[in-house]
Amino acid sequence: MLSRVRVWLNRTYAENVFFMDQLRRNPSDRAVEIHATHGDADSPVLAAADTAELEPEGLSPAAYVEFALDQCQRRGIDVFVPRLHQSAIVAHRADFAAIGTALLAPPPEGVAVFHDKVIAYEAVQAIGVPVPPWWRVRTADELVAAVEELEAGGHRACFKPASGAGGVGFRMITRAPFSLMHLNGFPSPYVSLDMVVEALQQSDEPVDWLVMPRLEQPEVSVDTLTGTDNRVRLAIGRTKNGRRRGFTLHEQWLEPARLIAEGFGLHYLSNIQFRMFGGRPVLMDVNTRPAGGLHQLSLCGVNVPWAAVQLALGEDPGVIEPPFLGQDYTVVSGPRPLRAVSLPQQRVDEVEPLLPSVPAPAPAVEAAAAALPL
Repeated sequence: MLSRVRVWLNRTYAENVFFMDQLRRNPSDRAVEIHATHGDADSPVLAAADTAELEPEGLSPAAYVEFALDQCQRRGIDVFVPRLHQSAIVAHRADFAAIGTALLAPPPEGVAVFHDKVIAYEAVQAIGVPVPPWWRVRTADELVAAVEELEAGGHRACFKPASGAGGVGFRMITRAPFSLMHLNGFPSPYVSLDMVVEALQQSDEPVDWLVMPRLEQPEVSVDTLTGTDNRVRLAIGRTKNGRRRGFTLHEQWLEPARLIAEGFGLHYLSNIQFRMFGGRPVLMDVNTRPAGGLHQLSLCGVNVPWAAVQLALGEDPGVIEPPFLGQDYTVVSGPRPLRAVSLPQQRVDEVEPLLPSVPAPAPAVEAAAAALPL
């Protein structure tokens, strides 16, 4: 009888309650026990886990690695899926291996390339993957020059942090002055160029932004599973065009994703995002971690989280082809139960966990952000 597998997810996204559900419903019928840690006592991943702890706040990356090693040793973790402080953690892969924990994350070199979007764009261009035009800006004058050059070519300008995850800090530039129009309806990502320039001129805080043209839909996120031999085991594109979502195996998306995953050794799970520019797909971003929407591939008949854990355990699942592509769908939100009591934040100097390691409550309702057919 195969032994139980113990998996830990640290400070992960709420949507990864589905990642956890899929591990438990694995096609190998293997017993899986999930440990979760987070900085927010009301995170749904804590409620969904079998055991959970609050993470200490204020730890340096080096101190967090020590915290992580202690968690793995005390909890008997077989596979650790790091999100917070991923760069520092993967640099200590040998230390985790020495206590019997496999890291489900790329090697340090792969993580480092895609931490900075400028370095990433330069690197992928060198292997033949198209990228949009971009300008790195740190001053108001550099911002205005980049915006004017884009507008001269007939493009709308946008900017985002040169380092960062998801859509945090993304804004679209407009020449329209601030008015009541901006206060009607829901908050908008559009921001007046004059206001941005004024904010830069008045602040002593440095910025490091990437200015680029507003890319067109569809947006395609290719989820890849890659072995330590740098061979891709699975690549499926998830398409997004407004509210409508779908899936694709078209090589215009998958081929550049494979080039990136294999060329930079993005072992295990990565998410490689493309949009359209000038009538062709260009790279938008690379995330060296499981995507929040990875569970949506279950609509194609595949359990990717479990395949990734198998790979980390040395049980290579081989090349995985989806038996079918799911129908188009949309994403809606719904309630998810939390633990019974909200607990205060854990202090750095506290040794004992404030969140008891008790079994999670049985789900009373379906989880948030479920993927539903249209």
